[in-house]
Amino acid sequence: MQRWPVLLFLAWVCFLFFAGIGLFMSGFLLTRIELASSSSCSDPLVPPPWERQSLPPGSCWAPQRFSKAVLVIIDALRFEFARFNPAKASPLPYENKLSFLHHLATSQPRHARLYRFRADPPTATMQRIKGLTTGSLPTFIDVGSNFATYAIQEDNLLAQLVQNGRRVVFMGDDTWEGLFPKKFFRSYFFPSFNVKDLHTVDDGILQHLYPTVDSGEWDVLIAHFLGVDHCGHKHGPDHPEMTKKLTQMNEMLRSLVDHLGNDTLLLVAGDHGMTETGDHGGDSEKEVNAALFVYSKTALFGAGPPEEPEAVPQVNLVPTVALLLGVPIPYSNIGEVMAELFSGDGDAVSAALQQLSVYHINAKQVHRFLHSYSLVAQDLPAEQLQRLQELFSSAVEEHSRLLAQVQGVTLVPPELESRLGSLIGRFQLYLREARAVCTQSWARFHPLRMVGGCTLIAASCLLCYVASELAAASDSFYRSCLLYPLLWGSAVAVLLGLARVFTQEGLDLLLVSSWAAAASQLGFFWHWWGRHPKRARLAGSQPPLASVGLRQRLRAWLGLAFPMGILLFRCGAMFSDSFVVAEARVAPFLLASLVMLLVGKLHWDGRLTVPEGPKQQLLGFSSYRREIWYLLCLVAMLLVCVRLSGFFHQCREEIPQCRPSLFLSPLASLRNTRAKNLFYLLCVALLAGLVYAVRSWLRHYGNLNSSDPLVLFVRWGFPLVVLCIACYWAVASSTDDSLGKLQELVQVAVVAFPWAVYGLASVGLLLLLCNPMTVFAKDTRESAGSIVTPYLGVPSSEVDFLHVIPQIYKRMQESQKSRLEGGSCKATVAAYGLGSVYSAALVIALTLLGFLLMLLHSERLSLAFLLLFLEAFMLLHIHTRARDLAGDAEPFSVPWYAVISWLLAASQFFYSTGHQPIFPAIHWNAAFVGFHLDHSTNLLPAVLVGANTFASHILFAVGCPLLLLWPFVCEMPSSQKRKSKKEPREELQEVEEHMMEMRLRESPEKFSTALLQLGLKYLFVLGTQLLACVCAAMILRRHLMVWKVFAPKFLFESLGFVVSSICLLLGISLVMRVDCAVTSWFSQLQLR
Repeated sequence: MQRWPVLLFLAWVCFLFFAGIGLFMSGFLLTRIELASSSSCSDPLVPPPWERQSLPPGSCWAPQRFSKAVLVIIDALRFEFARFNPAKASPLPYENKLSFLHHLATSQPRHARLYRFRADPPTATMQRIKGLTTGSLPTFIDVGSNFATYAIQEDNLLAQLVQNGRRVVFMGDDTWEGLFPKKFFRSYFFPSFNVKDLHTVDDGILQHLYPTVDSGEWDVLIAHFLGVDHCGHKHGPDHPEMTKKLTQMNEMLRSLVDHLGNDTLLLVAGDHGMTETGDHGGDSEKEVNAALFVYSKTALFGAGPPEEPEAVPQVNLVPTVALLLGVPIPYSNIGEVMAELFSGDGDAVSAALQQLSVYHINAKQVHRFLHSYSLVAQDLPAEQLQRLQELFSSAVEEHSRLLAQVQGVTLVPPELESRLGSLIGRFQLYLREARAVCTQSWARFHPLRMVGGCTLIAASCLLCYVASELAAASDSFYRSCLLYPLLWGSAVAVLLGLARVFTQEGLDLLLVSSWAAAASQLGFFWHWWGRHPKRARLAGSQPPLASVGLRQRLRAWLGLAFPMGILLFRCGAMFSDSFVVAEARVAPFLLASLVMLLVGKLHWDGRLTVPEGPKQQLLGFSSYRREIWYLLCLVAMLLVCVRLSGFFHQCREEIPQCRPSLFLSPLASLRNTRAKNLFYLLCVALLAGLVYAVRSWLRHYGNLNSSDPLVLFVRWGFPLVVLCIACYWAVASSTDDSLGKLQELVQVAVVAFPWAVYGLASVGLLLLLCNPMTVFAKDTRESAGSIVTPYLGVPSSEVDFLHVIPQIYKRMQESQKSRLEGGSCKATVAAYGLGSVYSAALVIALTLLGFLLMLLHSERLSLAFLLLFLEAFMLLHIHTRARDLAGDAEPFSVPWYAVISWLLAASQFFYSTGHQPIFPAIHWNAAFVGFHLDHSTNLLPAVLVGANTFASHILFAVGCPLLLLWPFVCEMPSSQKRKSKKEPREELQEVEEHMMEMRLRESPEKFSTALLQLGLKYLFVLGTQLLACVCAAMILRRHLMVWKVFAPKFLFESLGFVVSSICLLLGISLVMRVDCAVTSWFSQLQLR
């Protein structure tokens, strides 16, 4: 068996796809260009000429109104959390809890005001912090680095404060530490990633907040609370814990106001909102609708608040705070000042003049940024820039004329007030249109790279299809189709590297990899085309249709058209945003349709009936084979599994009538103790049932008879893993209030039990890797011997006879066999479990992986995993029965319908385990299963969250070789039904022919080729789906829903492809490891 060539070829094909994905992603998800320029007090953005007086000390660009400022960020403070409705008699847990804000706004209307704080998507914390400090828009790809923060190099509010000698003190979310290193006068960072921890960050802030405020050793104080956000992630907003957190924030604000001085500005803001499930990251109304509360003990506003709170974009906070504190506005800001905060205590004309002054400064700053950005990026539309230039020029000219008239005192107050209001409106129009232009151009595309990546992926799909048809027909396949392309690619990579060295340019590894991949693809197709003439190519890929009838040709064509038609329909629908949104319902429908089409094709081919006489044919039901009823039962059970899996769905905000499944929430969220206990018992029972089913299957095929470490682990380790998972679910589902003095012990148990599962599963996988043989060998070569009991001596009890009787029966069989062989006693070794040794290893590996993945999900999703295993079992049996009925003469080839249905099931259970291809649906809680404190690195939480998200991809990819092995495992029962009355010698010969998976060892070259073909078919289907997503994202990159639907779908499909391809290689590697062990076992057997 050629093991390494198969793995190398599949790894090379995966590299081709990875290069295409990377190249396309570099052209599609480019970040916005960040200008290195920064603002300074020496910039020509000076106050208007009519302000003859110089700026007061500590001011820059505009007179300083406040010497200190406190920014309190309550993470995920949705607007509904801050708004107070006294008419509501029975508020929800998150309503009317911040009553102190309402008290300030009503008792001091000119000192306090509540705003709707509109966040720009993506609504992840890091992107919102960037927006709140730079005044610019984050890019889509930045959301991927939300938990791997990088220092902000762009000009920002904190840099301006430090540059102008202000002392900035921070306490709270440690995300700020990575974004602003060495920018704080004093800092108190607390770990932020553990979303299950509601109190560590908040309690740490409260410990330092009031002493720091009272010390006076600060100019700007930032406190970033996380308890509300973490409570939303853990329990959702509609939970009593949310009431406690909001009440805590209310009391904190009440105490904080008492410690503030008259020269201090208080800002209470939410960086984003949250959905009804407590998630965020997207652009739904509840995610972008945060709250902003402004307060000062000195009068801020010239008039009372409006009836409905005003909505302001979050970027507007940056220029407002900068000018209020007397520092320059950051260079790249595109926000608009909140002019009402600059009204002061004067009359209407004086207030309008102050507002016009800050608008003029703000407009000149934005105009300078747009001019600089357009010179560097050159991606802003020229016609829109021209219109903005005209708006700005006309407003500045009118501003100069108006100031000249003000200096000459030629305007009466009513006319001046009208002119001032009109000019302020023109500046507002310019600033808002400038922000709109930047919003539309926030993503820059590189069309050449996108086309190159798409071409690489398409060529890789074609290569998979050609190689899968070519592998069995060429004797020198690996030399011509692997070695030569690798040499071509390596040569191109070396030449590009040398060229970069000689030109002294930076080495772009992505471009080098892409060119190497393209060269190796070209080498493959060149050698394939050159070594195989046209006639051979056609003959190798198609049957000789000229010698068969039209009906047979049509049947052969339909055998490929049905599954490929389903695949092409799925890929074509990727171009519809409605399909992507509703894919959770469409994927199960396509799977059920493919299975039903398979049954219909078997019936149309006449494979479900037996040739009988005319009388029997009159009775339609009597002409059907008996096997058809078993097949129909399997199909019915599959459809039931597909239907039941729909109860574990997650909702998208594009479907407002959808309600997320109750099974997605953890048991700790249930308030009904009886329901919680019933669900817990059901989950544990199903987990135990899965272990019982796996052990029964292994025992049935004789794979639990030996005393090897792996078999002992299956016997005793599996129940122990179930016990640890059950204990973890028990302690994790208990409420914090009910624990009392056991709180510390439970916190230890919440960490210890998952680590026990991790350890046991790792031990099981290591045992599987070291010795995957689950075969019990019994030497029966001795023809004579006494029949003895387990004890010494003759049988003396009924227990002894129970042991003797099977031995007597066995001796009778051996005697009968000896007589049939002519009296000679053959030397034989009875090997139990050898016929299913490959499948047994895969089943054990899948069970261990299933334990790990179920641990990373909420308790009730174990029901979905049980359906996953049951549906996979049904698909394998349907595939086996369909092949038996079709009479397939090539047992080493897996048909296309089996591969496509297997991948459709993987897609179906991606949604049926509570996932969606959107960022708010990611289960971040998985990163802390077994971890009480924060992680030291981002690698481990990324692995845990990735395993949770792509659990179905992992299981189906590792189990993919079962599509090849399962028909051999089920060989015996399918053969026994054809047994007829035969001579004893013939019957014995037939029994000996049931070799099951050992038939694969009769043709090791065919075995390795079959694994290669199966892997290539799997990668072809995966690659075709990926190609559809890539083309949809490229063609529809200016579509309204590109960043909401198509871009996230592309990212999830790409990551799913990477995970699936790696796991496919691992599954095939495991089969080859078992084959090595079987070869070694036979070698040792021959030496006996």
